[in-house]
Order: sequence, then C-alpha cells, then structure tokens
Amino acid sequence: MRRGLAARGIPIPDDVRFVGGVHVTTTDEVRLFDDSQVAETHADDLRSLGSSLTRAAAAVRAERAAGFEDETPEGLIRRSRDWSEVRPEWGLAGNAAFVAAPRSRTRSIDLGGRVFLHSYDARHDTEGKTLELILTAPVVVAHWINLQYFASVTDPLAFGSGDKTLHNVIGRFGVLEGNTGDLRTGLALQSVSDGNRPRHLPLRLLVIVEATPEALDRVIARHPIVRDLVSGDWITLVSIADQRTLRRTADGQWGAETFGSDEAIDHHRSSRRVSQPA
Repeated sequence: MRRGLAARGIPIPDDVRFVGGVHVTTTDEVRLFDDSQVAETHADDLRSLGSSLTRAAAAVRAERAAGFEDETPEGLIRRSRDWSEVRPEWGLAGNAAFVAAPRSRTRSIDLGGRVFLHSYDARHDTEGKTLELILTAPVVVAHWINLQYFASVTDPLAFGSGDKTLHNVIGRFGVLEGNTGDLRTGLALQSVSDGNRPRHLPLRLLVIVEATPEALDRVIARHPIVRDLVSGDWITLVSIADQRTLRRTADGQWGAETFGSDEAIDHHRSSRRVSQPA
C-alpha cells in the first residue's frame, strides 16, 4: 500500500501506523480496533490518541446534553442504551450543510453540530477523482438524511411516521402507527420534536466545496444523480475557489453568493412557516 501511494505522490513515512476504529454516534465514543497489535514503539502515541478521543467525546456529550432539559452528559449514554427511551438523542436533527474543504476552513468556527464535514484538498486531486467520489457518495447520503428530516418536519402527517410509542414494524421497510392505517416511512415525531417545538429547521442542504466551478461542472455532467439534485434545487451548491464564493443556479450558471444578505435571511425566515409537529 505504501508503495502504491508513493507512486501517486503520497508518501507515508515508515514509522506511521494505521489503527481502525468506529464512531458510536449515539454516545460519540470512538472505539479502536486491534490496538493491542500496535508496536510498543507507538504505545505512548496510542495512549495520547485514546485520551484525546475520550476528551472529545465528553465535550460533544456536554454540548448535546444542553439540548435536553435537566440532562447530564452521562445521561446521554443511558438514553442510547434504553430501548424504552423515545428520544435517545438528536444527533442528526438540525443538519443544514455539507462542507468539503481543508479542515483549516472550519477549525475556528462553532458549527453547532449542524454540518457534515469532509476533509478535501483540491491541490492533491488534480484529476478530480476524489471530488467525484465526494459528490456522488457522501453528498448524496447527506442529502438523503437532510430530505428525510426536511419532509418529516414540513408535513409530519404526510411524510412523518407519527408517534413512536405506537409503532408496529412492518417487514424492514416501514411502520404502522397502531395496528392499522397507511404505511408510515418518515421520521417519528420524537425524532424531530421535543414535544413543544421542532428540533429541526427544514432547510435544503447547503453543499460548500473548495473546488473550482469547472471541476464541479465536470462531475455534474457525468453523473445524472448529482445533476438532478442541483438542477432541481434539492441542494444548494457553492464553490469556493480563487478567493471567490460562487453559487450554482438551477440553469447551470455560477453567480456570486452573499451569505447573510437580506434576501437570504428572508428565505431562511420563510422556511420556518411550516406545520409544527405536536
């Protein structure tokens, strides 16, 4: 693997070791695999990494706990393991944007847990293959998530799935609310509401990519699924390149984007005028 990456201009030093892991999204723990197989020469590095991951998980749980009334960070762990808990966590509620750029772009910004972050540096992607993968895979998945929340909050009766405490699972494709009625396929009220107010603001996904409009257009031209998302205004695509911020319109043009403009604020406010889940 090292030889293959080196041939592509990505040299990996001989003393670098890779350790796999999994992020448990309900508790924000990161569990490392096969850490016992790491050489003793890297034991201090592994312990340091473990400590950093533990502190990061605790910090994120503290932020999430603030969204629950009288909840503690430790309580979120209990919620995630309690099958009778109808509101275990709101980890994806509030999702609003997707950013593919070097981490330095967002490192100093508090995004409030509302943005999907994907590290991407166009300088190391001269052929645009990584950009193509990002737009056709994680961006599409982020859109699925965003649209499900959008629809379930905008019209919970038509697109949501009702009260979670009444659900009966049908196969692996939907639920009934109670023992009869229409198949419900959206999110439960408890996933998008705390009982008094929505926990998700219905906004279509904003996708910000640090790449040139020309590079983005090449991917859009090759992939109908991405083209449909952009041309149908299902996502808002923004390019950051050459100290310019440009937004792609549905007709394929690129124009200057002014975040925080009166027009953008009015659009944001109008999006709040939706039916409210009980």
